[in-house]
Amino acid sequence: MRNPNIIYILADDMGYGDVRHLNPECKFPTPNLDRLGQEGIYFSDAHSSSAVCTPSRYSILTGRYCWRTYKKGGVLGGVSEPLIERERMTTASLLKNAGYHTACVGKWHVGWNWAAKPGTEGTFDRGNWGGDQQDWIDYTQPITDGPTECGFDYFYGISASLDMPPYVYVENDMPVEEPTAWGTNNEFCSPGPRMESLRANNVLSTITNKAIEYIEKQDSTQPFFLYFPLTAPHTPISPAPEFDGISGINPYADFCMEVDARVGQILAAVDNTGLTEDTLIIFTTDNGASCGPSECKALEEHYGHYCSHIYRGYKSDIWDGGHRVPFLMRWPAQIEPGTISAQAVGIFDLFATAADITGQAVPETAAEDSVSFLPALKGETIDESQRKALIHHSISGLFAIRKGKWKLCRCSGSGGWTEPKEETARDANLPPLQLYDMEQDPGELTNLASIEPDVVKEMTELLHACVVTGRSTEGPDQANAPEVPVTSWPQINWLQEIPEEYIRSD
Repeated sequence: MRNPNIIYILADDMGYGDVRHLNPECKFPTPNLDRLGQEGIYFSDAHSSSAVCTPSRYSILTGRYCWRTYKKGGVLGGVSEPLIERERMTTASLLKNAGYHTACVGKWHVGWNWAAKPGTEGTFDRGNWGGDQQDWIDYTQPITDGPTECGFDYFYGISASLDMPPYVYVENDMPVEEPTAWGTNNEFCSPGPRMESLRANNVLSTITNKAIEYIEKQDSTQPFFLYFPLTAPHTPISPAPEFDGISGINPYADFCMEVDARVGQILAAVDNTGLTEDTLIIFTTDNGASCGPSECKALEEHYGHYCSHIYRGYKSDIWDGGHRVPFLMRWPAQIEPGTISAQAVGIFDLFATAADITGQAVPETAAEDSVSFLPALKGETIDESQRKALIHHSISGLFAIRKGKWKLCRCSGSGGWTEPKEETARDANLPPLQLYDMEQDPGELTNLASIEPDVVKEMTELLHACVVTGRSTEGPDQANAPEVPVTSWPQINWLQEIPEEYIRSD
């Protein structure tokens, strides 16, 4: 049997409650996403590895938690150096080895190296996102260590979020053109150089058209993998003109409806090419909705729409609103229509699932945190013994661990932007740990840490093991990022012992 095509669509900052098929109280229609769930499966207990985008994207592409790298919290910028280590196997390179043609179209955001103008090396700061701080980039030269060196045969997209300059399309390794215009703070939220044709409200349509062009070039002779990371509904909240005001609610709702429509265009392209039966289409998001830009509170108060559905928190937070995400997929050849799975999975399980689908063995040094969800697509049970636990991460790098019904958060507050933030929680003398029974209390309102000390101890030891062994799945121990000083990773100060590889003499 021929291996299926795989299309992985990743929305940006869209909440679990922003899909009507998952949340009947959703106040705007999402017919195309609903169709995915009706014609396939959705997972009600699916999670990103982090509550922000860069680490989630790293995990999707590598099957590995991002905090195993040097990036212990936060996100990269538009000119940041590559996060995916050279020689590391990715989902794309795995599938390429299996005979797939591989493509990435959209937002990269795990770093690459822009070429520098002669004489500028050592004079600039790659961590500076400011507009005119990027005059050192030579747009006439190729980027390096980007998507095409991470297993993708084709790439078209942008380096990071649309509030992180430079605003320039790159095709394969070459910038499409030099930026001769200026992206204003009003349009992009962060000023910087942009291509003349690139506007905040047309990027989503541009990359969708590129993805459709790619699909239409494919045929039944070779399977393909299309990784399609969208730029919406992340800030700037800029729906295309034809979607402006369509929801009658607010621009965020308009933008979510545009995301749904763009997914519908992809579904139509697959159907029109006759590839529907043998194509696995996956839709998910990198984290929860961002509270401020989406005006989540106003949506809830004035329209009764809650972006996180019944879950607490938003993007950045350790609570489930930060990392419980939509996870819908259709594959007519395998998935029974209208299937619902309550099995706990991660969006980073793509790697192991792709290996399972193609019959490839996963090397011991790859995908240390990924487990195949293929059994669930076939109506079977995922073998829970393959994974010790699911681990969640907040924007500030604070940890939570989930095993069965229990979730332990190693922080006093949200770990992110929602109140109580950590400083507020400490000032209020809130407990340093939070333990929730997610079956009885999915809204994470009743902290049981003080009355379940044995569970806290067990979960802490399990998290300790997942961190220090370099993996949360079965297999030999692996190394995390070497030479990490304890002072640069304070989020692990709860470890019973500090492993030698985390200690460095400065």
